[in-house]
Amino acid sequence: MTSQIAGQNLDHIAQSFVAARRSRSALLAFPGEIPADLSQAYDVQDRAIALYAGDIGGWKVGRINPAMDGIERLAGPIFRDSIVEGTNAPSAMPVFGDGFAAAEAEFLLRIGTAPDPAKTSYTIAEAADLLDAVHIGIEIASSPFVGINEHGPIVTISDFGNNNGLVIGAAIDNWRDIDLNAWLVELDINGQPIGSKTAASMLDGPIGAAAFLFGLMAKRGIPLTPGQWISSGAVTGVHQVAVGDAVEARFDGRLVSRCTITAL
Repeated sequence: MTSQIAGQNLDHIAQSFVAARRSRSALLAFPGEIPADLSQAYDVQDRAIALYAGDIGGWKVGRINPAMDGIERLAGPIFRDSIVEGTNAPSAMPVFGDGFAAAEAEFLLRIGTAPDPAKTSYTIAEAADLLDAVHIGIEIASSPFVGINEHGPIVTISDFGNNNGLVIGAAIDNWRDIDLNAWLVELDINGQPIGSKTAASMLDGPIGAAAFLFGLMAKRGIPLTPGQWISSGAVTGVHQVAVGDAVEARFDGRLVSRCTITAL
């Protein structure tokens, strides 16, 4: 594929995903030729971000398993108008009812200091120093493309990392002094246990997701700003949901985040 044709294909993919999201319509097939690699997938994402023109309130980080070209995580934007501060009452979170929808229990990290835009590698300690809060929460993974979760990370990256919202739950006090990787995280759907796991199985844990994101954004030339959130990865897994479902995520048996799934 020549560079011009490849560019036209990437434009078409970005335009198709943005149009489907705006019209809230399903995509039954991937709109174009699947990008050749992670670099092209992020190229699509960059084009779609420019077209969508939304305010980015954070970034989701997900797992690539097995790794691709030695890379084990991916990222996508979380738009500010899809971020909800959780309360005792369940938050209503919309999804593409005719597309793909899932809920994920996650540790949410808030950026306190902007990372150096020229620094492309971070240790866990360096990443932690740039954070000012850790909360519990739920990521809503949803896309107009029905099969987004069946085609691997390149397709996921191409549509905003398969994100459509974030529920920000309670803050974790004294998080710097706690082993978050040891906390048991549980997720129920409609009162039924669906997943139970600790973050110890998530590569180098939630803070490792921040270290990855800081380096990736420097390579992509995208600035990160104080106050933006990092959804650090699905602890118990990616659990498909349908309109009307009630989701509850519990952290360490005492902190709870809830939402109900609604249609866009």
